[in-house]
Amino acid sequence: MSAKATSKKPSKENIISSYMNFVLEHESVPKTVYKFCKENKIKENEFYSIFGSIPGIQQAIWHAFFVNTMNLLAKNKEYQEFTSKDKMLSFLFTFFELLKLNRSYVLFTLNEDQSPLKNLKQLKGLRTQIKDFAKELIEDDNSEKASKITQHNPELFSEGAWVQFLFLLKFWMDDNSADFEKTDIAIEKSVKTIFDVFDNTPLESIIDFGKFLYKENFS
Repeated sequence: MSAKATSKKPSKENIISSYMNFVLEHESVPKTVYKFCKENKIKENEFYSIFGSIPGIQQAIWHAFFVNTMNLLAKNKEYQEFTSKDKMLSFLFTFFELLKLNRSYVLFTLNEDQSPLKNLKQLKGLRTQIKDFAKELIEDDNSEKASKITQHNPELFSEGAWVQFLFLLKFWMDDNSADFEKTDIAIEKSVKTIFDVFDNTPLESIIDFGKFLYKENFS
């Protein structure tokens, strides 16, 4: 049997890895699927059997960041016993640790176009995943509350969690502190704030978080 006949088809992970390497080495997104496939010795039909386009790879990368984060959390036997606040903290700390391992790619892909909105299109799938994760947390909390008066709106909470994530992502991208320790502080303060807001005790946390933001941006 010929070598050609026995060659393995590229996996989703292979294509993602090749794409990230292409972007970093060329400092540009491949102009066409043809160019990307030719350079990486991938047959176009094999590419299209896994991804429909270059933007499809970009979204898949963020999907992989989320899935890998959840898989890591699942390995922690104590995670399921955490409070919702601690689950959110664990998620964000783990997610940004994974981003740190891929910082060069993330910084490039989120700054590649002059339009921030175009750059954020690749986060469409991630937005759904994070909102669903946040909804699950608040629904778990609601199930433990006897009175509907004390229950929280999952949709409102999930949208707040997404806005919070976008803020933290931008903060992390601009963070020049050693080991991104300021991002860790921002994560802790922002999670405390958003949960305190939903527990109707927001003032102290909001003032504390506001002081932190002012110091980081204007001092």
